[in-house]
Amino acid sequence: MKRMLSFIITVLVLTGVMVFTTPGLLDKVRLGLDLKGGFEILYHAEPMEAGAELSRASLQKTAESLEKRANALGTSEPEVTTEGTDRIRLKIAGVTDEAEVRKKMKEPAVLTFRSAAPGDPAGTYSKIELVGSDFVEGAADVQRDKLNRPEISIKVKDKEKFAEITKRLVGQKLVIYLDDRMLSDPNVNQEISDGNASIQGSYTLDQARELADTINLGALPLKLTEKYSQSVGATLGKQSLDQTIKAGLVGSIIILIFMIGMYRLPGLLASFALILHTWLLIAVFVVADFTLTLPGIAAFILGIGMAVDANIITNERIREEMRNGKSILSSVKAGNKTSFRTVMDANVTTIIVAAVMFAFGTGAVKGFALILIVEIVLSIVTNLYFAHWLLTVLVKAGALKKPKQFGVKESDIRAL
Repeated sequence: MKRMLSFIITVLVLTGVMVFTTPGLLDKVRLGLDLKGGFEILYHAEPMEAGAELSRASLQKTAESLEKRANALGTSEPEVTTEGTDRIRLKIAGVTDEAEVRKKMKEPAVLTFRSAAPGDPAGTYSKIELVGSDFVEGAADVQRDKLNRPEISIKVKDKEKFAEITKRLVGQKLVIYLDDRMLSDPNVNQEISDGNASIQGSYTLDQARELADTINLGALPLKLTEKYSQSVGATLGKQSLDQTIKAGLVGSIIILIFMIGMYRLPGLLASFALILHTWLLIAVFVVADFTLTLPGIAAFILGIGMAVDANIITNERIREEMRNGKSILSSVKAGNKTSFRTVMDANVTTIIVAAVMFAFGTGAVKGFALILIVEIVLSIVTNLYFAHWLLTVLVKAGALKKPKQFGVKESDIRAL
Protein backbone atom coordinates (compact mmCIF):
# COMPACT_ATOMS: atom_id res chain seq x y z
CA MET A 1 0.00 0.00 0.00
CA LYS A 2 2.81 2.41 0.90
CA ARG A 3 4.59 1.66 -2.38
CA MET A 4 1.47 2.33 -4.43
CA LEU A 5 0.81 5.54 -2.49
CA SER A 6 4.34 6.80 -3.10
CA PHE A 7 3.97 5.96 -6.81
CA ILE A 8 0.67 7.84 -7.10
CA ILE A 9 1.92 10.89 -5.18
CA THR A 10 5.13 11.06 -7.25
CA VAL A 11 3.29 10.86 -10.58
CA LEU A 12 0.58 13.36 -9.57
CA VAL A 13 3.03 15.92 -8.18
CA LEU A 14 5.32 15.76 -11.20
CA THR A 15 2.37 15.93 -13.58
CA GLY A 16 0.96 18.96 -11.78
CA VAL A 17 4.33 20.75 -11.80
CA MET A 18 4.84 20.08 -15.52
CA VAL A 19 1.30 21.17 -16.49
CA PHE A 20 1.42 24.45 -14.56
CA THR A 21 5.00 25.48 -15.36
CA THR A 22 5.42 24.44 -19.00
CA PRO A 23 3.68 27.49 -20.58
CA GLY A 24 5.83 29.88 -18.54
CA LEU A 25 9.02 27.99 -19.30
CA LEU A 26 8.33 27.99 -23.04
CA ASP A 27 7.83 31.76 -23.00
CA LYS A 28 11.20 32.23 -21.29
CA VAL A 29 13.26 30.12 -23.72
CA ARG A 30 15.66 32.44 -25.56
CA LEU A 31 15.57 31.97 -29.32
CA GLY A 32 18.70 32.16 -31.42
CA LEU A 33 19.42 34.05 -34.60
CA ASP A 34 18.15 31.32 -36.91
CA LEU A 35 14.77 31.18 -35.13
CA LYS A 36 14.13 34.76 -34.03
CA GLY A 37 15.76 36.48 -36.99
CA GLY A 38 18.61 38.95 -36.90
CA PHE A 39 22.07 39.57 -38.27
CA GLU A 40 25.37 37.67 -38.32
CA ILE A 41 28.83 39.01 -39.20
CA LEU A 42 32.21 37.25 -39.42
CA TYR A 43 35.22 39.58 -38.96
CA HIS A 44 38.88 39.13 -39.76
CA ALA A 45 41.05 40.86 -37.13
CA GLU A 46 44.51 42.31 -37.65
CA PRO A 47 46.68 44.81 -35.72
CA MET A 48 46.31 48.49 -36.59
CA GLU A 49 50.09 48.93 -36.56
CA ALA A 50 52.09 47.29 -39.36
CA GLY A 51 54.30 44.44 -38.16
CA ALA A 52 52.55 44.13 -34.78
CA GLU A 53 51.62 40.67 -33.51
CA LEU A 54 48.02 39.55 -33.04
CA SER A 55 47.77 37.87 -29.64
CA ARG A 56 45.04 35.59 -28.35
CA ALA A 57 44.40 37.98 -25.44
CA SER A 58 43.87 40.97 -27.73
CA LEU A 59 41.47 38.95 -29.91
CA GLN A 60 39.47 37.88 -26.84
CA LYS A 61 39.32 41.41 -25.40
CA THR A 62 38.21 42.78 -28.77
CA ALA A 63 35.42 40.18 -28.81
CA GLU A 64 34.34 41.31 -25.34
CA SER A 65 34.37 44.91 -26.52
CA LEU A 66 32.15 43.99 -29.48
CA GLU A 67 29.70 42.28 -27.13
CA LYS A 68 29.44 45.41 -24.98
CA ARG A 69 28.87 47.56 -28.06
CA ALA A 70 26.16 45.22 -29.30
CA ASN A 71 24.42 45.50 -25.94
CA ALA A 72 24.66 49.28 -26.19
CA LEU A 73 22.70 49.10 -29.45
CA GLY A 74 19.74 47.82 -27.44
CA THR A 75 19.92 44.29 -28.78
CA SER A 76 19.11 41.21 -26.75
CA GLU A 77 21.83 38.78 -25.70
CA PRO A 78 24.34 39.11 -28.57
CA GLU A 79 26.56 36.09 -29.18
CA VAL A 80 30.22 36.86 -29.86
CA THR A 81 32.76 34.07 -30.34
CA THR A 82 36.37 33.90 -31.48
CA GLU A 83 37.27 31.44 -34.22
CA GLY A 84 40.80 30.30 -34.94
CA THR A 85 43.53 32.86 -34.33
CA ASP A 86 42.19 35.89 -36.18
CA ARG A 87 38.41 35.75 -36.56
CA ILE A 88 35.43 36.96 -34.53
CA ARG A 89 31.82 35.95 -35.22
CA LEU A 90 29.00 38.24 -34.07
CA LYS A 91 25.36 37.12 -33.92
CA ILE A 92 22.64 39.57 -32.92
CA ALA A 93 19.01 38.46 -32.79
CA GLY A 94 16.19 40.92 -33.51
CA VAL A 95 18.28 43.48 -35.43
CA THR A 96 16.33 46.08 -37.43
CA ASP A 97 19.07 48.48 -38.58
CA GLU A 98 21.88 46.45 -40.15
CA ALA A 99 23.75 49.54 -41.38
CA GLU A 100 24.02 50.90 -37.83
CA VAL A 101 25.31 47.54 -36.58
CA ARG A 102 27.99 47.44 -39.28
CA LYS A 103 29.11 51.00 -38.58
CA LYS A 104 29.29 50.60 -34.82
CA MET A 105 30.89 47.17 -34.76
CA LYS A 106 33.60 47.84 -37.33
CA GLU A 107 35.24 50.66 -35.39
CA PRO A 108 38.32 49.50 -33.42
CA ALA A 109 38.19 49.68 -29.64
CA VAL A 110 39.74 53.05 -28.77
CA LEU A 111 41.47 53.53 -25.42
CA THR A 112 42.08 57.15 -24.40
CA PHE A 113 43.38 58.98 -21.33
CA ARG A 114 41.57 62.32 -21.07
CA SER A 115 41.67 65.50 -19.01
CA ALA A 116 39.20 68.33 -18.58
CA ALA A 117 39.52 70.96 -21.31
CA PRO A 118 38.83 74.64 -20.60
CA GLY A 119 35.09 75.15 -20.56
CA ASP A 120 34.21 71.53 -19.92
CA PRO A 121 31.30 71.07 -17.50
CA ALA A 122 32.08 69.37 -14.21
CA GLY A 123 32.63 65.66 -14.70
CA THR A 124 33.34 66.05 -18.44
CA TYR A 125 36.74 65.24 -19.92
CA SER A 126 37.09 66.06 -23.60
CA LYS A 127 40.83 66.65 -24.05
CA ILE A 128 42.64 63.50 -25.21
CA GLU A 129 46.09 63.33 -23.63
CA LEU A 130 47.10 59.75 -24.48
CA VAL A 131 45.83 56.98 -26.74
CA GLY A 132 46.34 53.22 -26.49
CA SER A 133 49.31 53.17 -28.86
CA ASP A 134 51.20 55.54 -26.52
CA PHE A 135 51.67 52.65 -24.10
CA VAL A 136 54.18 49.84 -24.33
CA GLU A 137 52.46 46.69 -25.53
CA GLY A 138 51.56 44.35 -22.67
CA ALA A 139 53.07 46.71 -20.08
CA ALA A 140 49.98 47.03 -17.87
CA ASP A 141 50.22 44.67 -14.91
CA VAL A 142 48.51 44.21 -11.54
CA GLN A 143 50.67 44.59 -8.46
CA ARG A 144 50.19 45.28 -4.75
CA ASP A 145 50.92 48.52 -2.91
CA LYS A 146 52.38 48.78 0.60
CA LEU A 147 48.93 48.21 2.10
CA ASN A 148 48.45 45.09 -0.07
CA ARG A 149 45.83 46.81 -2.23
CA PRO A 150 45.66 46.04 -5.98
CA GLU A 151 47.14 48.67 -8.28
CA ILE A 152 47.87 48.77 -12.00
CA SER A 153 51.39 49.56 -13.19
CA ILE A 154 51.78 50.91 -16.73
CA LYS A 155 54.65 52.04 -18.95
CA VAL A 156 54.54 54.61 -21.76
CA LYS A 157 56.71 54.83 -24.87
CA ASP A 158 57.47 58.58 -24.73
CA LYS A 159 58.78 59.50 -21.26
CA GLU A 160 59.07 63.21 -22.01
CA LYS A 161 55.51 63.47 -23.26
CA PHE A 162 54.20 61.66 -20.19
CA ALA A 163 56.29 63.86 -17.90
CA GLU A 164 54.82 67.01 -19.47
CA ILE A 165 51.27 65.69 -19.13
CA THR A 166 51.62 64.58 -15.51
CA LYS A 167 53.39 67.82 -14.52
CA ARG A 168 50.57 69.88 -16.01
CA LEU A 169 47.82 67.75 -14.43
CA VAL A 170 49.17 67.40 -10.86
CA GLY A 171 46.16 67.46 -8.55
CA GLN A 172 43.77 66.82 -11.43
CA LYS A 173 42.20 63.72 -12.96
CA LEU A 174 43.56 61.76 -15.91
CA VAL A 175 40.47 59.76 -16.84
CA ILE A 176 40.60 56.42 -18.70
CA TYR A 177 38.02 55.74 -21.43
CA LEU A 178 37.34 52.78 -23.70
CA ASP A 179 35.42 54.20 -26.63
CA ASP A 180 33.09 56.64 -24.81
CA ARG A 181 32.78 54.56 -21.64
CA MET A 182 34.65 55.74 -18.55
CA LEU A 183 36.70 52.95 -16.99
CA SER A 184 38.49 54.79 -14.19
CA ASP A 185 39.18 58.36 -13.04
CA PRO A 186 42.54 58.35 -11.14
CA ASN A 187 44.18 61.55 -9.84
CA VAL A 188 47.67 62.67 -10.90
CA ASN A 189 49.61 63.00 -7.65
CA GLN A 190 53.00 64.02 -9.01
CA GLU A 191 55.07 64.47 -12.13
CA ILE A 192 56.30 61.16 -13.55
CA SER A 193 59.54 61.40 -15.48
CA ASP A 194 60.62 57.76 -15.92
CA GLY A 195 57.58 56.65 -17.96
CA ASN A 196 56.40 54.23 -15.28
CA ALA A 197 53.15 54.99 -13.49
CA SER A 198 50.75 53.25 -11.15
CA ILE A 199 46.97 53.59 -11.07
CA GLN A 200 45.59 53.30 -7.58
CA GLY A 201 42.03 53.23 -6.31
CA SER A 202 39.49 51.15 -4.47
CA TYR A 203 39.75 48.27 -6.95
CA THR A 204 39.08 44.65 -6.29
CA LEU A 205 41.67 42.27 -7.71
CA ASP A 206 39.32 41.29 -10.57
CA GLN A 207 38.59 44.94 -11.38
CA ALA A 208 42.30 45.74 -11.45
CA ARG A 209 43.00 42.82 -13.75
CA GLU A 210 40.18 43.84 -16.09
CA LEU A 211 41.51 47.40 -16.29
CA ALA A 212 45.06 46.17 -16.95
CA ASP A 213 43.78 43.86 -19.69
CA THR A 214 41.85 46.74 -21.26
CA ILE A 215 44.93 49.00 -21.29
CA ASN A 216 46.95 46.21 -22.90
CA LEU A 217 44.20 45.83 -25.49
CA GLY A 218 44.30 49.56 -26.17
CA ALA A 219 48.05 49.32 -26.72
CA LEU A 220 47.35 46.97 -29.61
CA PRO A 221 43.98 47.98 -31.18
CA LEU A 222 42.69 45.62 -33.83
CA LYS A 223 41.29 46.45 -37.24
CA LEU A 224 38.18 44.44 -38.13
CA THR A 225 37.43 43.54 -41.74
CA GLU A 226 34.05 42.05 -42.58
CA LYS A 227 34.52 38.73 -44.36
CA TYR A 228 30.96 37.43 -44.36
CA SER A 229 27.50 38.49 -43.25
CA GLN A 230 23.94 37.28 -43.53
CA SER A 231 20.53 38.53 -42.53
CA VAL A 232 17.98 36.05 -41.20
CA GLY A 233 14.38 37.18 -41.44
CA ALA A 234 12.16 36.74 -38.40
CA THR A 235 9.44 35.20 -40.61
CA LEU A 236 11.79 32.47 -41.81
CA GLY A 237 12.90 31.82 -38.25
CA LYS A 238 9.33 31.60 -36.98
CA GLN A 239 8.37 29.24 -39.80
CA SER A 240 11.35 27.02 -39.01
CA LEU A 241 10.43 26.93 -35.33
CA ASP A 242 6.73 26.28 -35.98
CA GLN A 243 7.43 23.50 -38.46
CA THR A 244 9.99 21.91 -36.16
CA ILE A 245 7.58 22.00 -33.21
CA LYS A 246 4.79 20.45 -35.29
CA ALA A 247 7.10 17.72 -36.56
CA GLY A 248 8.35 17.09 -33.03
CA LEU A 249 4.83 16.86 -31.60
CA VAL A 250 3.66 14.48 -34.32
CA GLY A 251 6.76 12.31 -33.93
CA SER A 252 6.45 12.31 -30.13
CA ILE A 253 2.79 11.27 -30.24
CA ILE A 254 3.60 8.40 -32.62
CA ILE A 255 6.46 7.29 -30.34
CA LEU A 256 4.25 7.38 -27.22
CA ILE A 257 1.50 5.42 -28.96
CA PHE A 258 4.06 2.85 -30.12
CA MET A 259 5.57 2.52 -26.63
CA ILE A 260 2.19 2.03 -24.96
CA GLY A 261 0.87 -0.34 -27.66
CA MET A 262 4.04 -2.43 -27.67
CA TYR A 263 4.86 -2.58 -23.97
CA ARG A 264 1.50 -1.83 -22.30
CA LEU A 265 1.80 -0.42 -18.77
CA PRO A 266 5.64 -0.38 -18.73
CA GLY A 267 5.40 1.53 -22.02
CA LEU A 268 3.12 4.06 -20.33
CA LEU A 269 5.69 4.51 -17.57
CA ALA A 270 8.43 4.94 -20.17
CA SER A 271 6.28 7.56 -21.95
CA PHE A 272 5.87 9.46 -18.68
CA ALA A 273 9.65 9.38 -18.18
CA LEU A 274 10.14 10.75 -21.71
CA ILE A 275 7.74 13.63 -21.02
CA LEU A 276 9.58 14.38 -17.77
CA HIS A 277 12.87 14.24 -19.67
CA THR A 278 11.62 16.83 -22.18
CA TRP A 279 10.29 19.13 -19.43
CA LEU A 280 13.58 18.99 -17.55
CA LEU A 281 15.50 19.92 -20.69
CA ILE A 282 13.28 22.97 -21.25
CA ALA A 283 13.83 23.94 -17.60
CA VAL A 284 17.61 23.63 -18.09
CA PHE A 285 17.40 25.92 -21.13
CA VAL A 286 15.67 28.58 -19.03
CA VAL A 287 17.75 28.24 -15.85
CA ALA A 288 21.11 28.03 -17.66
CA ASP A 289 20.03 30.77 -20.14
CA PHE A 290 20.82 28.60 -23.18
CA THR A 291 19.91 29.92 -26.62
CA LEU A 292 17.65 27.65 -28.66
CA THR A 293 18.87 27.28 -32.25
CA LEU A 294 18.11 24.85 -35.07
CA PRO A 295 21.25 22.78 -34.29
CA GLY A 296 20.10 22.78 -30.65
CA ILE A 297 16.70 21.46 -31.71
CA ALA A 298 18.46 18.77 -33.74
CA ALA A 299 20.40 17.74 -30.61
CA PHE A 300 17.13 17.90 -28.66
CA ILE A 301 15.43 15.46 -31.05
CA LEU A 302 18.49 13.20 -31.24
CA GLY A 303 18.56 13.00 -27.44
CA ILE A 304 14.88 12.04 -27.30
CA GLY A 305 15.56 9.33 -29.87
CA MET A 306 18.34 7.95 -27.69
CA ALA A 307 16.02 8.06 -24.67
CA VAL A 308 13.42 6.06 -26.60
CA ASP A 309 16.10 3.53 -27.49
CA ALA A 310 17.00 3.20 -23.81
CA ASN A 311 13.39 2.41 -22.90
CA ILE A 312 13.00 -0.06 -25.76
CA ILE A 313 16.20 -1.89 -24.79
CA THR A 314 15.08 -2.09 -21.16
CA ASN A 315 11.60 -3.40 -21.93
CA GLU A 316 12.88 -5.90 -24.48
CA ARG A 317 15.40 -7.25 -21.94
CA ILE A 318 12.60 -7.64 -19.38
CA ARG A 319 10.38 -9.41 -21.89
CA GLU A 320 13.21 -11.73 -22.87
CA GLU A 321 13.69 -12.71 -19.22
CA MET A 322 9.95 -13.46 -18.95
CA ARG A 323 10.02 -15.61 -22.09
CA ASN A 324 12.79 -17.60 -20.39
CA GLY A 325 10.35 -18.46 -17.61
CA LYS A 326 11.49 -16.13 -14.82
CA SER A 327 9.05 -14.49 -12.42
CA ILE A 328 7.84 -10.91 -12.96
CA LEU A 329 10.05 -9.42 -10.23
CA SER A 330 13.11 -11.45 -11.27
CA SER A 331 12.58 -10.48 -14.91
CA VAL A 332 12.33 -6.77 -14.05
CA LYS A 333 15.46 -6.86 -11.89
CA ALA A 334 17.50 -8.84 -14.43
CA GLY A 335 16.21 -6.81 -17.39
CA ASN A 336 16.97 -3.50 -15.69
CA LYS A 337 20.45 -4.68 -14.74
CA THR A 338 21.50 -5.98 -18.16
CA SER A 339 19.93 -3.09 -20.08
CA PHE A 340 21.59 -0.56 -17.75
CA ARG A 341 25.04 -1.71 -18.82
CA THR A 342 24.18 -1.62 -22.53
CA VAL A 343 22.53 1.81 -22.40
CA MET A 344 25.27 3.33 -20.22
CA ASP A 345 27.98 2.11 -22.62
CA ALA A 346 26.18 3.76 -25.53
CA ASN A 347 25.57 6.99 -23.58
CA VAL A 348 29.14 7.29 -22.31
CA THR A 349 30.47 6.75 -25.83
CA THR A 350 28.20 9.49 -27.17
CA ILE A 351 29.19 11.86 -24.34
CA ILE A 352 32.88 11.35 -25.22
CA VAL A 353 32.21 12.19 -28.87
CA ALA A 354 30.11 15.22 -27.91
CA ALA A 355 32.82 16.40 -25.49
CA VAL A 356 35.40 16.27 -28.30
CA MET A 357 33.02 18.25 -30.54
CA PHE A 358 32.53 20.81 -27.78
CA ALA A 359 36.27 21.13 -27.11
CA PHE A 360 37.35 21.54 -30.72
CA GLY A 361 34.21 22.84 -32.42
CA THR A 362 33.00 26.40 -32.78
CA GLY A 363 29.65 28.14 -33.00
CA ALA A 364 26.76 25.83 -33.88
CA VAL A 365 28.89 22.68 -33.48
CA LYS A 366 29.77 23.61 -29.91
CA GLY A 367 26.11 24.39 -29.12
CA PHE A 368 24.94 21.09 -30.62
CA ALA A 369 27.48 19.17 -28.55
CA LEU A 370 26.55 20.93 -25.30
CA ILE A 371 22.82 20.29 -25.73
CA LEU A 372 23.50 16.66 -26.61
CA ILE A 373 25.58 16.17 -23.44
CA VAL A 374 22.82 17.72 -21.29
CA GLU A 375 20.24 15.54 -23.06
CA ILE A 376 22.17 12.35 -22.34
CA VAL A 377 22.68 13.20 -18.66
CA LEU A 378 18.97 13.93 -18.25
CA SER A 379 18.14 10.73 -20.12
CA ILE A 380 20.25 8.71 -17.69
CA VAL A 381 18.43 10.30 -14.76
CA THR A 382 14.89 9.96 -16.12
CA ASN A 383 14.87 7.02 -18.52
CA LEU A 384 17.19 4.75 -16.57
CA TYR A 385 17.02 5.50 -12.86
CA PHE A 386 13.56 7.10 -12.59
CA ALA A 387 11.76 4.82 -15.09
CA HIS A 388 13.39 1.76 -13.50
CA TRP A 389 12.25 2.94 -10.05
CA LEU A 390 8.64 3.48 -11.18
CA LEU A 391 8.47 0.03 -12.75
CA THR A 392 10.03 -1.68 -9.74
CA VAL A 393 7.62 0.07 -7.34
CA LEU A 394 4.58 -1.09 -9.33
CA VAL A 395 5.87 -4.67 -9.51
CA LYS A 396 6.60 -4.82 -5.77
CA ALA A 397 3.20 -3.24 -5.03
CA GLY A 398 1.52 -6.07 -6.93
CA ALA A 399 0.09 -3.88 -9.72
CA LEU A 400 1.96 -5.85 -12.39
CA LYS A 401 1.41 -9.57 -11.93
CA LYS A 402 0.98 -11.04 -15.39
CA PRO A 403 3.32 -11.28 -18.38
CA LYS A 404 0.60 -10.00 -20.72
CA GLN A 405 0.77 -6.66 -18.90
CA PHE A 406 4.27 -6.42 -20.40
CA GLY A 407 3.09 -7.48 -23.87
CA VAL A 408 4.31 -11.09 -23.46
CA LYS A 409 1.99 -13.93 -24.53
CA GLU A 410 1.69 -17.00 -22.32
CA SER A 411 2.52 -19.18 -25.33
CA ASP A 412 5.89 -17.44 -25.70
CA ILE A 413 7.03 -18.35 -22.19
CA ARG A 414 9.50 -21.22 -22.09
CA ALA A 415 9.50 -23.55 -19.11
CA LEU A 416 12.61 -23.51 -16.98
